[in-house]
Amino acid sequence: MKKGTLRQILLITDGCSNQGEDPVAMAALAREYGMTVNVIGVLEENERTDGLKEIENIALSGGGIHQLVYARQLSHTVQMVTRKAMTQTIQGFIHKELQTILGSDKEIEDLPPEKRGQVVEVVDDLGETMDLEVLILIDTSASMQHKLPTVEDALLDLSISLHSRIGQNEYSLYAFPGRKKQVERLMDWTPQMKDIHKIFPKLSSGGVTPTGPALKEAIDAYQKKRSKRGMLEDDGFIEESGS
Repeated sequence: MKKGTLRQILLITDGCSNQGEDPVAMAALAREYGMTVNVIGVLEENERTDGLKEIENIALSGGGIHQLVYARQLSHTVQMVTRKAMTQTIQGFIHKELQTILGSDKEIEDLPPEKRGQVVEVVDDLGETMDLEVLILIDTSASMQHKLPTVEDALLDLSISLHSRIGQNEYSLYAFPGRKKQVERLMDWTPQMKDIHKIFPKLSSGGVTPTGPALKEAIDAYQKKRSKRGMLEDDGFIEESGS
């Protein structure tokens, strides 16, 4: 089995999109291109979000996971969602492979206990050894202003928590809205986010929430990265299952 690469888009927001393309449609397109879209809705204490349904639908269309969380719990949630999405993607891929072997009417649960245990071991092993690319989209609309320091700490913690993996990790960081356009790249692909503290103090908050354009930009960024890599090597690649 070729190791391949797990590709995630991690959307961190607290509100409804109100400008540009439909984010649910963009999430579905990302899934077609082999990317999982995970969404974390960030709340303050006693705060309610009207964007819950949109958050759910974006993650559903993107084959990923959604989670609402209070800002103080964000660090743990970012790590949990990233890890859970990795496991879900690998499980979906193995499930497809097993159906090819066993037949479309068979499930992993139909395997004998010892065989199911072997599948779990394979999933755990791949979760530690496969390469991981996480493109992070940060909502910097006006209502997120006071939450950005918490987002910053959570992303640094994510980088530290995944550092012990055998597989290579790469991160890229985008903000929406940007200073001069709808979406702004803050950090190109990098194996660690140690310089993140230099970036966040310079962020400015805007009034609009162009979530759809941000997802579209993420798809374009991944496509450019794959094209560049394809010039150098045959790129192993897992199609996201969304199961």
